[in-house]
Order: sequence, then structure tokens, then C-alpha cells
Amino acid sequence: MLKFIASMLVFLLFSGCSTQKNMQMSSGMFQSVSEKDAILVQEGKEKRYCVRCGMDLVKFYKTSHAAVYKGKNYQYCSLHCLEEHLGEGIELKNPRVVDLGSLKFISVADAHYVVGSSKKGTMSKISKYAFLNLEDAEKFQSQNGGEIMDFNHAREIAKEDFKHYKK
Repeated sequence: MLKFIASMLVFLLFSGCSTQKNMQMSSGMFQSVSEKDAILVQEGKEKRYCVRCGMDLVKFYKTSHAAVYKGKNYQYCSLHCLEEHLGEGIELKNPRVVDLGSLKFISVADAHYVVGSSKKGTMSKISKYAFLNLEDAEKFQSQNGGEIMDFNHAREIAKEDFKHYKK
């Protein structure tokens, strides 16, 4: 019986599933994509890791953000980590976020964030996923809950994470 169950699990895992779906099923993480689908903007041996917390950017790609500071590209696993850098009073240029629809970076000014959905957040209890198209955000919201808002409003919610830290 155990052999049958194991065979069925292997069959279900590999039958008719794309590589991306396999990764999600095996890792159980909605935020993950396959390595070939991730766009990493940083240079060097640490390019795969969040510049603030060190988390794997492929594993947490769907919540990934990027910006330029002093001419160098930085990538963050989440809005939380981007906000942590912004909170230091530095000026980041060209802030971008991954569009869940295309898995490509878009300007945060063009993004529709779904905040507080049932999908797990990255570095925060409150999830924040971005979409270029409002229709995509509305569809995601109808399936997963949450509130649709712009970057500035989503950033204000991300700032709440830091009120609990002592300085």
C-alpha cells in the first residue's frame, strides 16, 4: 500500500505540470519561480540574494523589488526590505517591483498592489503582491482576498513593520 501511495505522489507531481508549478508544489511557496524565470539585476557573487536580509531572490521572486543607488542596481526580496533601505533616508532611483502577471519588473508608480491576501507575505505577516494590469490585480483579489492600492499606500503598510523595532 505504501509503495502505491508513493507511486501516485510521484505520478501526480510530474504528470502534466510545468516546471514552475512543480517548484511551487515541491517547495510549497507561492513566492517562488523557476530559476530561468527570475530576473536578477544585481552583479557579482551575491546577485541571487537580497541586499538587506540575504534571502534567496529566486525563492522569493514574486515579491521582489529593485532600485538603483549610487549607480548600482540593488534587489530586495520584498517591499519590507526596500522600505528598510528607504527608511535610512537614502534616495533610491528607479524603484521597481515584479509584476505577478508577466514576472517582469515594472515601475512601482505603475503597480497595483494587492495587500493582505491569503497568500503568504515575505518578511511581513501582511502580503504585498504587485500587478501592472488592474484586471489582473482584481482577479487575484477575488481569488485570494486583500485590498488593491498604489505603491505609496502599500509602502505605508510596510512601514508599520518597523514600529515594533527598538532603535
